[in-house]
Amino acid sequence: MGACALPSQSDPGRYAVCSASRKVVITLGYGHADKLAGSAVGTPAAGNTPPIDPALFRREHVRRVLAERDIAALYRILRDAGITQRRIAELTGQSQSEVSEILKGRRVLAYDLLVRIAEGLGIPRELMGLGCGERGAYGGGDTVARPPDGVDEDMQRRDVLAVGTLATLGFVPSFAALLDPSARPGEVPLPSRLGASDVAEIRTRTRQLRMAAQVEGGQARAASAAAAYYRRLTAVPATEQVAHSLGFALAELDELAGWCCYDAGLDRHARWHYRTAVDLARRVGDDYRVASALRCAGLVDSRRDRPDDAMKLYQIAGVKLGNQDPDLGAWLDAVSAGALADMGHEQAADHLARARDGWQATDAVERADQNYQAALVYVRLGRLDVAEALTASVNGAGRVRPVGVFATILRATIHIQAGEPRGLGMAKSAIDAAAPLHSLRVRERLVPLAEALEARPGSDARELARMARQVATV
Repeated sequence: MGACALPSQSDPGRYAVCSASRKVVITLGYGHADKLAGSAVGTPAAGNTPPIDPALFRREHVRRVLAERDIAALYRILRDAGITQRRIAELTGQSQSEVSEILKGRRVLAYDLLVRIAEGLGIPRELMGLGCGERGAYGGGDTVARPPDGVDEDMQRRDVLAVGTLATLGFVPSFAALLDPSARPGEVPLPSRLGASDVAEIRTRTRQLRMAAQVEGGQARAASAAAAYYRRLTAVPATEQVAHSLGFALAELDELAGWCCYDAGLDRHARWHYRTAVDLARRVGDDYRVASALRCAGLVDSRRDRPDDAMKLYQIAGVKLGNQDPDLGAWLDAVSAGALADMGHEQAADHLARARDGWQATDAVERADQNYQAALVYVRLGRLDVAEALTASVNGAGRVRPVGVFATILRATIHIQAGEPRGLGMAKSAIDAAAPLHSLRVRERLVPLAEALEARPGSDARELARMARQVATV
């Protein structure tokens, strides 16, 4: 049984809302109790004889449809009542094809069309939250929801009241008005002056996004949106010191956004964020960030089978970095080794040896990243035994992180290719670990595993190959 509004005997300004299971007394502001009662029972449109029996719109289930502005459901109700699509089209000023599309589920959001439908069918506007005006049950002023440019604070207050009443009672009262969903305020305003706390906020947000990316992968939408928003702060007046710190923070955030996009397979977006990071870092003299962002940009080209282009970026990054940071220099040697191995260059092993000598891992997680990168190069060099040992060492440090899943997949692939008996169990673990992550790179690495499984005899291997491809294509 639907909700109903009944006047309280002790106070006409109080209404008892009843349903099959509960009764709640709601106190309304002075002067509105009678309007709410009128909205509850429905008020037919004034004027000429309505084209459709007004009693239809007073039915409980129809009122709910009207309150939700579900025009497709409304048209189905009319059709069941014997009103043809053609007649609906005539009354609402639409074509039959438009009516047909709406019946198939097309949403109607345009305010002017909603008004035309209400007026054409003889539906009181207040039942659809479109306001009342002179024709409604409440003549106390204009309550029509307007386009975004005409929204003021009073309309917003009535919109909140309308949504709350709709959610609670199942209808919109005549003194409230639902706004069009597009009637949102503009962008959150920028501060009048930038301070150190604003820069600290960016750094905190960057750490949060980095943590989420390290645990779950992906995060492209959130990181890209954050970078775009905080970049607006460059237009805000600030001291030279704060502006300088802002440049450092924004460059770091854009590099992270590029990495998240790269992990999600959005290479064009990744390149854009990387070049933005390079430009921001250049302006504040952050040579480390310039080199780091160029290294990441090179990985995009390497992924696209353009190792020669990747090498150019790695070399430029190395020149910019100089001897400032041995650990980043070692990473540049490692990714250069991968690009050279892809090109079949004999110097790949030398670059990898320099990388392993220069790495200065501060914890087990960072060491796992380095060992996995080295394992990738050894696979390209045909040293599967060394690669397998390195992937095994990653296991404890990165099991729930994307890099740990990368290593698990690579190790399983090596064992399947070698025909090892335990390879099938490792493959199942790798597929299960990859499934919940938001990383396209993880899924791409399942393809070689699926190919290795398909080359192995047996129904178990075929089933695992099917599972791997299914996860890889999600």
